[in-house]
Amino acid sequence: MEKPKAVAQPGRREVVASLGAGWVAAALPAGSALAQANTPQALIQNALGEGQRFEPGSVTELARALSKRAFVPPPNDLPEPFAGLNYERYVAIKSLPSGRIWDGENRGFVVEPLARGFVFTTAVTLFTVEDGQVRRIMFDKGRFDFGGLAVPANAPDPGFSGFRLDAVGAGGPPFEFALIQGATFFRAAARGQNLGIVARALALKPAETRGEEFPIFRAFWLERPVAGTNALVIHGLVDSESVAGSVRMTFRPGEATIVDVETTLFPRVNLEHVGFGGMGATFLYGPNVRRGIDDLRPAVYDASGLSILNGQGEWLWRPLNNPDTLQISAFLDDNPKGFGLLQRERDFGAFQDDVQHFEARPSLWIEPIGDWSQGAVQLIEIPSDSEINKNILAYWRPKAAMQAGSEVTLAYRQFWSWAPPDRPQLATVTSTRSGRGPGGRRRRFIVEFGGEALGAAIPDLKVALTTAPGLIQNQRTWLYAERKSVRVGFDLDPGGDNACEMRLVLQSGAKPLSETWLYRWTP
Repeated sequence: MEKPKAVAQPGRREVVASLGAGWVAAALPAGSALAQANTPQALIQNALGEGQRFEPGSVTELARALSKRAFVPPPNDLPEPFAGLNYERYVAIKSLPSGRIWDGENRGFVVEPLARGFVFTTAVTLFTVEDGQVRRIMFDKGRFDFGGLAVPANAPDPGFSGFRLDAVGAGGPPFEFALIQGATFFRAAARGQNLGIVARALALKPAETRGEEFPIFRAFWLERPVAGTNALVIHGLVDSESVAGSVRMTFRPGEATIVDVETTLFPRVNLEHVGFGGMGATFLYGPNVRRGIDDLRPAVYDASGLSILNGQGEWLWRPLNNPDTLQISAFLDDNPKGFGLLQRERDFGAFQDDVQHFEARPSLWIEPIGDWSQGAVQLIEIPSDSEINKNILAYWRPKAAMQAGSEVTLAYRQFWSWAPPDRPQLATVTSTRSGRGPGGRRRRFIVEFGGEALGAAIPDLKVALTTAPGLIQNQRTWLYAERKSVRVGFDLDPGGDNACEMRLVLQSGAKPLSETWLYRWTP
């Protein structure tokens, strides 16, 4: 079920860049040390400090302690000459080989810490965990090539903003498979792909009129990987005005990069709008919307649609849109089986972009682990005129509110891949096209389905197509058995309404032949 809402558009531009840099320590002493710490950073140092013992639940216990204190905003202390860097100057800062963690140790992974600068002004503390002991990665200007930036010898260290992850010696040439930087954002990709979709470890109150809250990572603990396991475990400490928490991520890069995520939250206040499994993507224009576009490229987008396998086993496909006004859709569910933003277009000719290569962007599929209970997959589509904006956001929003002082844990598995592991045994939507209809406000649509089930004549083929409100007119169907394709064309007459919810599924008798196509038309 999809519910339209009217919410004021927030001002948000998400730009995620990458780079590399320098070296980082911590453990859990008695509660008296926690009581004496006055800042989040002091609490981190005292609770998980250099040379201390690290246990699997250490970061979760640290988050619990942090949640009992008032939130302290990170200081605005980025020193010159790193403050005010533009993008070009920032990405010119290069990590030297000596600044890469585990480089040359044949552990399958290399970590490149990233300096602060440009829009990445919030400092994060980085640690490694080696043989159960915590070691701090210290910033060292000697481990950088600053790309012509004049850095005085006595200049304060800028500190770290995040890190990049490379897979090395894993059955192929080295490749960058993840970037963790900014707020609680991170990106990943499979071998041969380039970064696109931005995941969020936590989303709080997105698109609300009172303003979205952006939690941050305070610190990370990276467990030194065991050679040959192809698994890298990272613990993150999350903090925000409303909540503190821990995130445990296990990365397994490859032909599909798999990330197991377990999040534990300790709310400081009652939370009604929390997002898990969040992901943001760019959708500027495509075959279904080219409003005001004067660009030689046929399409510009990270993902073509939102796919959902709901708790009832129904496959839903919702093409993405760049609307004129903010649109929020809620797909109500009970224990969803999976959802994600998918890039189904893998043909270079669909984009004609020799730099961005949108056809090589990863799809991101979320597979829930354990009981997720009732809630909704929420989709937010924000009007955008720039391809650097991640104007699409999808996430799981639990129905039940989280009470202050409670503890909430949720787990899921991410698949960053060319195609998701779970795919319908049905025909899928291969394209959605839209254009001006025959007069008035009418719009013409062509929806194409493809799949093995369409490779022969279907005598009882039925097209179940509805809209509410509005009218469907001039409906036609073409079956191309040689291409294993069915195309459905129709006109939508919205009348005087400004939002129409359409639903389309191919059927053979009473059984579905295809996933269910959903679309919201707005002027």
